[in-house]
Amino acid sequence: MYTDKDLNKAVEKGIFSEEAVNRFKNEFFESENLLAVDEENFKLIGGFNDIFVVIACGLVLFSSLWVVRIIDERLGFLVFSMLAWGLAEFFVLKRKMALPAIVLLLSFVGGVFTLCLKFFHQPGGIAFVVAAGIAALAAYVHWKRFNVPITVAAGVAAVIGFVLSSVLSAHPEAEQWILAVVFCCGIASFVYAMYWDASDRSRTTRRSDVAFWLHLLSAPLIIHPIFSNLGILEGNESIGSMFVVICLYLVMTFISVAIDRRAFMVSSLVYVLYAISNLLEAYGGVSYSFALTGVVIGSSLLLLSAFWHPARVKIVNLLPESLKSFVPIIN
Repeated sequence: MYTDKDLNKAVEKGIFSEEAVNRFKNEFFESENLLAVDEENFKLIGGFNDIFVVIACGLVLFSSLWVVRIIDERLGFLVFSMLAWGLAEFFVLKRKMALPAIVLLLSFVGGVFTLCLKFFHQPGGIAFVVAAGIAALAAYVHWKRFNVPITVAAGVAAVIGFVLSSVLSAHPEAEQWILAVVFCCGIASFVYAMYWDASDRSRTTRRSDVAFWLHLLSAPLIIHPIFSNLGILEGNESIGSMFVVICLYLVMTFISVAIDRRAFMVSSLVYVLYAISNLLEAYGGVSYSFALTGVVIGSSLLLLSAFWHPARVKIVNLLPESLKSFVPIIN
């Protein structure tokens, strides 16, 4: 069974033209009553061999860390990071395996971040600033070498960590404003995700996968500060806050449909489930509030999924022409 990767490789070798491959994909989706853009495809796993390799890599990485850190903890994380890079040279660069690419990228960046922290006796503000900055640089170097789509999101997360730790380190009294900074970082991540999305409106290249992971990152960064300011995460529920939660999720749903990104909506779903179930339990006295909330929201999501494309056509038609050029095309 061939995959998009095989088709792209055939284009690179000149076996098929890119136009012919795109026509074939469109014909396939039309014959299955699907739309290529609306399917929001991204490469996560190519088969069980991906899982097998991830398990094997995990055993090698963490066993090596466990053994070497007995000698020296910093040496242990250095070996861990180097092994993650070395394994990626084969399983990512040569074998093009999707799931191992994600795991090895996170292992490498996480290993570099932890290694930097180990050079400080008491990890504090400056330690996190240095570690986050070097982790962002590590993500950039990894991207230039392997081009794993999630790397950009990992790099952005490291940059956000660098910004937050820098603000707190330079101005400890700014802690009360940190949620506002997180919110601004979330908006910036969303705008950056839209930059990648707008460059591939037909969703046929790796740039679309990069945008997917950035949207997955941006939604919690946007919604967490709002919920925290409402006091919902601290258990301060009210009818007014329930109304705000529902309106907020409707806005996020509207945006998700318009930009054709379910990931943006789903990554904030846990906040909405927690908030509404708590509010129902507090004001409705319903002991099974979480289950009830799950049924209602789950049913709504299934209904939306069934009518995703018709809903998207109507929503996109409401957008001004200046914004339509940034969202995926409507077939």
